[in-house]
Amino acid sequence: MTTKLETLELALKNALGESASITVALGEVTVVVKAADYLAAMQTLRDDPALRFEELIDLCGVDYSQYGDGTWDGLRFAAVSHLLSIEHNWRVRVRVFAPDDDMPVIPTVTGIWRAANWYEREAFDLYGIMFEGHGDLRRILTDYGFIGHPFRKDFPISGYVEMRYDPEQKRVIYQPVTIEPRENIPRVIREENYGIK
Repeated sequence: MTTKLETLELALKNALGESASITVALGEVTVVVKAADYLAAMQTLRDDPALRFEELIDLCGVDYSQYGDGTWDGLRFAAVSHLLSIEHNWRVRVRVFAPDDDMPVIPTVTGIWRAANWYEREAFDLYGIMFEGHGDLRRILTDYGFIGHPFRKDFPISGYVEMRYDPEQKRVIYQPVTIEPRENIPRVIREENYGIK
């Protein structure tokens, strides 16, 4: 007798064929597709009667540049989607890597799931991943004048500029960061001397 997870894995292999890599770990199924096959695979995941992933639960960006303590050897940026089939009561994770690390571009899935709109805007804003064909790709969480993408691993923790209200000019101004970056080194408490005064 096959389990529900094995049934899902078999249905995914039948529907997607060689265009996807399917792994099962910790009770979850992950599908990895190339950017060129992404739209067709997502359309199949939604429309195939054996799968019927009618709901996009989440889509987020990921920066793999320091993944695995810097041992990662693959592409840097990916979009990871979580899909739900209400009809079959199962979920799947879909990962697609942007083929160019300097200009990460992935096709948009807003034509398949309208819910992807704000998720893709968030991934663009925080990671700089461009979604080709998106109708309104603009920042959603940071300021319009914000420079950079704050969730990238190479973005400085303190940022590049700070904002403050200037009472003389009677307006908000941007200026270079005035905080000196420092590393917090925790104070070590030795057990043998703890509590002795």
